[in-house]
Amino acid sequence: MSNALRVSTPSELLIDADAVHAVCRTFIADEFKKIGVRNAILGLSGGIDSALVAFLTADAIGADRLRTYILPYRTSAASSRDDALAVASALGCSVEEVPISAGVDAVEASLPAGTPITPIQRGNIAARMRMITLYHESARHDGIVMGTGNKSEAMIGYTTLHGDAACAINPIGDLYKSQVRTLAAHLGVPDAILTKAPSADLWPGQTDEGEGGFDYPTLDRILFRLVDQGASAESVVADGFDQALVAHIQKMIAASQFKREMPPFPKITT
Repeated sequence: MSNALRVSTPSELLIDADAVHAVCRTFIADEFKKIGVRNAILGLSGGIDSALVAFLTADAIGADRLRTYILPYRTSAASSRDDALAVASALGCSVEEVPISAGVDAVEASLPAGTPITPIQRGNIAARMRMITLYHESARHDGIVMGTGNKSEAMIGYTTLHGDAACAINPIGDLYKSQVRTLAAHLGVPDAILTKAPSADLWPGQTDEGEGGFDYPTLDRILFRLVDQGASAESVVADGFDQALVAHIQKMIAASQFKREMPPFPKITT
């Protein structure tokens, strides 16, 4: 099942791919038994995260119970569609294309007039329109929506609440992006997806690393120290990482904490 493409993973983020695969497979199967639904509903972006979740889900409950959706906006790259179709073809699962441009346009038209919508705001609307579609399909097909967010994105808040962050279960939520690539290669995700630059496809040419000002291997190594090891910023810098980048990542972690928690509320009952 392993992909021939060699994937370089930072030494501190190495995983036993067989063991992690087994944990994820058991997790998915157990959750479906517990919830008692038939189908998995998954948006395929053409990226590595959704591709990995597709491979894990098909393995855990069967490709016949995996319903995938391509949800393009008018500026979405054609290659994203091609890569998504390649995943569905490799797994033999169902795939349906549901364009979201008209829905996004309708939402924008209904908003109060004023400041023009920025590309990031439009991207958030698109992410939420995609999730509206997936939840609609989950209701139609006795399913649950599968999450595709990795730990790197979650820790820095690179996610849209009620958009790509919305899901019933998330098999890869405790895997850093570097580990996602390792497991994806192990399971045979197509090379074209493994080697492409990670992108939310928010606008033509947009990439996660270009927008965020980091590369994932470095980000993951810093996050591993700050989050998993509880290291101080000073000790991370002493390990050879750029001081300004470490401070920037610390700020992103703190500023996005609200995205990783249920909304706070005052305790009233005793």
